[in-house]
Amino acid sequence: MHKFCVAPMMDRTDRHERYFLRTITTETLLYSEMIHANAVVHGDTTSLLKYHQNEHPLAIQLGGSDPSLLAEAALIAQNYGFKEINLNVGCPSDRVQKGKFGAILMKEPNLVADCVKAMIKSTNLPITVKCRIGVDDMNEDSGLDNFINRVKDAGCNTFIVHARKAWLEGLSPKENREIPPINYPRVYKLKEDHFDLKIVINGEISSIEQSLSHLKYVDGVMMGREAYDNPFLLKDVDTSIFNKKTKIKSRKEILMDYLPYLESEHRQGVKLVHATKHLMGLFKGLQGAKEIRRFLTKIDSIESPIEQYKQLALGFNE
Repeated sequence: MHKFCVAPMMDRTDRHERYFLRTITTETLLYSEMIHANAVVHGDTTSLLKYHQNEHPLAIQLGGSDPSLLAEAALIAQNYGFKEINLNVGCPSDRVQKGKFGAILMKEPNLVADCVKAMIKSTNLPITVKCRIGVDDMNEDSGLDNFINRVKDAGCNTFIVHARKAWLEGLSPKENREIPPINYPRVYKLKEDHFDLKIVINGEISSIEQSLSHLKYVDGVMMGREAYDNPFLLKDVDTSIFNKKTKIKSRKEILMDYLPYLESEHRQGVKLVHATKHLMGLFKGLQGAKEIRRFLTKIDSIESPIEQYKQLALGFNE
């Protein structure tokens, strides 16, 4: 299931984006945005966890560090039909640190282990962990090994590893995705040392060719920003990664396959821009892309927006 995944991304992988991606690839494992366990348990749960059945296979990523709260949130997520619970131990933002979750938890492997144990006890879904190869001055060898071993002993057998450290002071989340050096061999070695674990690699993966190269050493690949900024590259995933004999879709076919969803959302009173904003990267490198993006941004103010969208889609020759 983890052979190719699209990363959970705040303000990106909402239900509209996931449905859109599902029109391009049926096999890729998709993730929700990170949702704090407290919001799942005490917030507007239905709104937060709402999704379309077509989005499956679909996993939820939870944030938090309270074992009992995470256990309760995991059970709720199971009841909503998610296929996997992923614990965020990789986000380096200041807000996340103050809430004592995300990457800062790599410094507390025993606490992460307690969280994993609690979620495993409360649900029969797979519990996975997304982490970095280290934080701050943590040793990328011994420190990561200690973390993995402790959480493995708690019952987690799948780790999604962003192949760079997180620096919790001095770097922004964006800088933490770019400045610390990428270290793919460290993740490869993790798989070599833990053949019984499923290891999924993440970080600066931007092509199908690169993904196939990583798959020689690890069990799966997780692509992040490139999947959002250039989603058309995902058209090759099902055939090249999963060896499915399916037709590769054109942009026109993708846009038309998204049309019924837009019609349904429009009937329910949802602003179309919430769904069309995720299409911007589909036109990367195309002539006239700027005008198309302007249209999609202003779609709610246009007369007969669904019909106008349909004409846009039909106008594509590829």
